Amino acid sequence: MPRKPFVSNAFSYDPLEETLDIRPAAAALTIAIPRENAFQENRIALTPDAVGVLVNNGHAVSVESRAGTGAHFSDNDYAEAGAIILHDKKEVFRNDMIVKSAPVSDEELPMLSIGQTIISPIHLPVMKTHILEKMMEKRITALSFENLKDESGHNPIVRSMSEIAGSSVMLIAGQYLSSANNGKGMLLGGISGIPPTKVIIIGAGIVGEYAARTALAMGASVKVFDNNIYKLKRLQNNIGVRLWTSVLEPKILAKQLKSCDVAVGALTSHTGRTPVVVTEEMVSQMRPGSVIVDVSIDRGGCFETAEVTSHDKPVVTKYGVIHYGVPNIPSGFARTASQAISNVLMPLLMTIGDEGGLEKLVWHQLNIRNGIYLFKGSLTNFHLSQRFNLKYTDLNLLIASQR
Repeated sequence: MPRKPFVSNAFSYDPLEETLDIRPAAAALTIAIPRENAFQENRIALTPDAVGVLVNNGHAVSVESRAGTGAHFSDNDYAEAGAIILHDKKEVFRNDMIVKSAPVSDEELPMLSIGQTIISPIHLPVMKTHILEKMMEKRITALSFENLKDESGHNPIVRSMSEIAGSSVMLIAGQYLSSANNGKGMLLGGISGIPPTKVIIIGAGIVGEYAARTALAMGASVKVFDNNIYKLKRLQNNIGVRLWTSVLEPKILAKQLKSCDVAVGALTSHTGRTPVVVTEEMVSQMRPGSVIVDVSIDRGGCFETAEVTSHDKPVVTKYGVIHYGVPNIPSGFARTASQAISNVLMPLLMTIGDEGGLEKLVWHQLNIRNGIYLFKGSLTNFHLSQRFNLKYTDLNLLIASQR
């Protein structure tokens, strides 16, 4: 016969205090900014003003000599902000946290230290398997610009770079419409008594929106194409002006391209190559001297005739149409782009320090987890693991196992 439970007077049944998650002590970070050797990468991830804020809050910042030259920041600017100027790249990479404006290169791989934290872009189209494998071997924790999200769920650095690219597209198009660059000799926009320049924008994302804003401000006639009706509606609401919009219907697009002066490719693709929506035949029907600016060329481009060019030789002419295909447009406006990146990274680094390190911060801030693709050597980005056939580990499980 089972015994009945009983309560003994010999035991104390007082309730225990609840154990709460205690905020970790703040940590002083040692941050280093190397000079980028990547092709036409002129940006730097932290401006002297941002470095000054970090140093004043107890963090040590080292900057490789001439790292800010491309963005017109001198070594003296950084030294006055409290940074240590280093002349040896190996010495730069001895720091715990590396902040870069270009992906980790083959030359930098041997200099990486075990257990380092790296904040940089990935640039998926040019990513190599052996670089990822070497970083995994060295148990690196890596955070990418492209996937980093803020508390509102947006990608702040990607958005800033898209805003720069979109705004500069019309300045670039205006430059190549001039007679000096063998263009039509037209002023982009229009003046009293003269019909406005016709601008076609393919893609209603951030780049398309800012390109449309700039074109409208200059007085141009703007027509926007996109298959995403939500994006077209958002663009109409954000700009606040009734625009000519259409879904990507080939016959309508071909008809509009025939009479346009500027065509902008601003389509995005989250899965791989940008879809080609403008065929060679459509381009051959365009007016001689008109300008194509394909902002999506870094993902393959949405014009069939577009090809990758450089800031040194930015255009090629096909069928009499000028094609601009520089993949890294924000780098041509390096100082503005550097300030935009710095505005995101400086508060992030301050928060990392206040929380006692990146590993402790990701426990509290779930949005930061989106940007982490390597955590202490484990690959935590599913798309990278699929593409390079490497082992994937769930970041949430890794973080939970650390507690």
